[in-house]
Amino acid sequence: MPVPRLLDPQILGRLSNIELVARSVVDGFLTGLHRSPFFGSSLDFAEYRPYVQGDDPRFVDWNVYSRTDRTYIKRYLGETNTNLVMLLDSSASMGFGSGKVTKLEYSKYLTASLAYLCKRQHDACGLIVFDEKVRDYRHPATRPGHFQSLLHVIDKAEASTGTDLELPFERFRQYVSKRGLVALISDCYEDPDKIIEGIRPLAYQGQDIAVFQVLDPDELKPKISESTVVEDMETGEMIEVSADFAGREYPQRIQSHIEEVKAAVQGVGGDYILLDTSKPLDLALREYLLFRQRRA
Repeated sequence: MPVPRLLDPQILGRLSNIELVARSVVDGFLTGLHRSPFFGSSLDFAEYRPYVQGDDPRFVDWNVYSRTDRTYIKRYLGETNTNLVMLLDSSASMGFGSGKVTKLEYSKYLTASLAYLCKRQHDACGLIVFDEKVRDYRHPATRPGHFQSLLHVIDKAEASTGTDLELPFERFRQYVSKRGLVALISDCYEDPDKIIEGIRPLAYQGQDIAVFQVLDPDELKPKISESTVVEDMETGEMIEVSADFAGREYPQRIQSHIEEVKAAVQGVGGDYILLDTSKPLDLALREYLLFRQRRA
């Protein structure tokens, strides 16, 4: 199977093991990169650079020195001791999917892939799964078995009830004090002001924040050709939607909401990434790596 196809959510949906999904996504994605922007002490060689005073002499390539009489340092892909805590929304609205993959399934693939990427990079990774309650919490760690624990929690997450975005941020503030990266993975069907109330204290704490807003293509551009009754997946409220509203007014409203969420996140120095569940996961991984690189 060609590497790029491994990033296709429909292809991933046929894989039953979430660890296999994560490995397929990350390994395929990294294979497609010319060179990772992260360096540390892993075994994956990246490039050379000239030695400067203060560099650790252990990383000098003495074979190159013996041939050229010049001192170069080997740079490696890997460890930067970054903390990542992922906040995964498992509310009822995340269970929507117009195709073969729901928003929650797509988000679980992304969350598992980020966890696997952290494992490769020797980063501490934590997880909060929430809806109207905090359903599970795993403190960021790198200890043996932690990655499997994260995958177990991710795999069992189910779309069920309403959403309360304040709770995961409150739990984060209670238990995580070390500065690092925080990634909210959600459809963000919430008042942008409430999102700000949640992330602003983290920004003041010195945390770096990324919000991945995950939406289905039918939420971005609904295919409604006649009046249809739709149900709110979290409240159960029934609403009649006309074809004219779906084709003209709704796209403007959803775009306005997206822009408000984006402006709210960027207003406190966070990164915002809109994800379409019909699109490959490479955009999400690339944005995360760029986010991580800027904060390294």
